[in-house]
Amino acid sequence: MGPAALAQVLRPLQGMFPADRFPELLVGLAAGDDAAVYQVGADRALIQTVDFFPPIVDEPYDYGAIAAANAMSDIYAMGGEVALALNICCFPEELPASSLQDILRGGADKVAEAGGVLVGGHTVTDPVLKYGLAVTGFVHPERVWTRAGARPGDFLVLTKPLGTGLTTTALKRKQVTSGQIADSIAGMKRLNRRAAALLRSAGVRACTDVTGFSLLGHGLEMAEASGVRLRLALRAIPLLDRTGEAVRLGAFPGGSYRNRQHYQARVSFVPGIDELERLVLFSPETSGGLLAAVPKERVEALRERSAREGEPLWVIGRVTEGSGIEVASEERV
Repeated sequence: MGPAALAQVLRPLQGMFPADRFPELLVGLAAGDDAAVYQVGADRALIQTVDFFPPIVDEPYDYGAIAAANAMSDIYAMGGEVALALNICCFPEELPASSLQDILRGGADKVAEAGGVLVGGHTVTDPVLKYGLAVTGFVHPERVWTRAGARPGDFLVLTKPLGTGLTTTALKRKQVTSGQIADSIAGMKRLNRRAAALLRSAGVRACTDVTGFSLLGHGLEMAEASGVRLRLALRAIPLLDRTGEAVRLGAFPGGSYRNRQHYQARVSFVPGIDELERLVLFSPETSGGLLAAVPKERVEALRERSAREGEPLWVIGRVTEGSGIEVASEERV
């Protein structure tokens, strides 16, 4: 569902559960953040999220692993760790049992890698295959990350390259092969767990994960929740290897255009950035990276630790006073 349609559907629900009636609800529907957070003790809060979608790659195991990594990403975006997961399975009757087993095995392997426990799930018969997880995590109530803490002067850090929406659309159209987008598939399967640990050491002020509403859409959610402006350096934003080819092939998913229509009034581009470059930044991502606001004085140490531990990240912009997002063409922040 696109951002405009989703906002309209959710609007009647947002006043039903006010904070004054539910003081344990630290982050709920009204906040519109990546996951809900509910305090269950003096030093423990529960994080709850759910995500599932149709296949975007050819191999069932990879599909299951990507869907699971994507669902668990919201836990990391809130600063937590995964505890439990439940399968959500919408499976066609004619799909071979071996394919279903591979999907579930891919998801289970990712839950195990996250240090969580897969405890069950629910299946329905559906002509359109869909798979994902409902995930529970935990975090200290005083260490919850939201989108709302970015401050002018902070640096913006991204933990995965962009381009999954483009490369997987090219794969679906048979314009590329799975082997040609191996880096995209590997990136979508990679958990944000280690990246979150790196960011935690840098004193993150605000965080979100980059998924269906694009880098610009999720960035705008951070900017508006924090009451700031984000300034992105276009040439500093990393792209997957086949992204340029997918752009030339016109492999933009439909969500790119929905996102652009909904968000473009709040984004300004400096002259010289062409329409295709702009559309890449509006394109949906699957199991994308974390976008975090980090204090300026902690960035150099974060870069050094990133290089030392072999966990990549990119500094792609800064937080300034104002509102919305400005995209400049600089190569460095």
